Amino acid sequence: MTDQVSAAVSTRERLLAAAERLLLTGRYDDVSVRSICGEAGANPAAVHYHFGSKDALVAALLEDRLGPLWATRLSAVTAERGSVAEVVDAVIEPFVELAADPVGRLHLRLLAQFVLGRHATQWRQPWFRMDSWVALLPGVDEQESRRRWMLAFDLIITRFGGAATTERTMSDAAVDSLRDFVVAGLTTAKGKQR
Repeated sequence: MTDQVSAAVSTRERLLAAAERLLLTGRYDDVSVRSICGEAGANPAAVHYHFGSKDALVAALLEDRLGPLWATRLSAVTAERGSVAEVVDAVIEPFVELAADPVGRLHLRLLAQFVLGRHATQWRQPWFRMDSWVALLPGVDEQESRRRWMLAFDLIITRFGGAATTERTMSDAAVDSLRDFVVAGLTTAKGKQR
């Protein structure tokens, strides 16, 4: 039984690594499930067996590669009941790090495609699910908090994902302005009800 489990883990990891390699040089829509399986040396049905779909494979890749960058920082800040500005810093700092290297830029491009494209994905890790964020804005009801965080993430991901596509890095001044803008949007007093 142990050999079957390690073979499944090995196949899963090979599929993730193969997808990452292919997506570094190819467009998402041009990288097929068949090519991922071929690159991984796996059965043509392996992606469907381990993940269910190409979208689910890429979501797993993003969670595996990006999740650890946010989990420790965000858990520490939220456990200490950090300010909204500290939470935003914990979100943005890994984006800056990712934008500095080619594989990180790939992950930013994929994240932008998934989040901004509103792919129906079942995220497993808590910081990838909106429910983890709604209670982090004091004095803001759940629905409004959800809207604000969605707008904040759309803006952050658009800025970093767009820069990753052109292989530019955002200047420190641009990152600071983005941070200040996001914090202001998250903490503003609620305006008129519509």
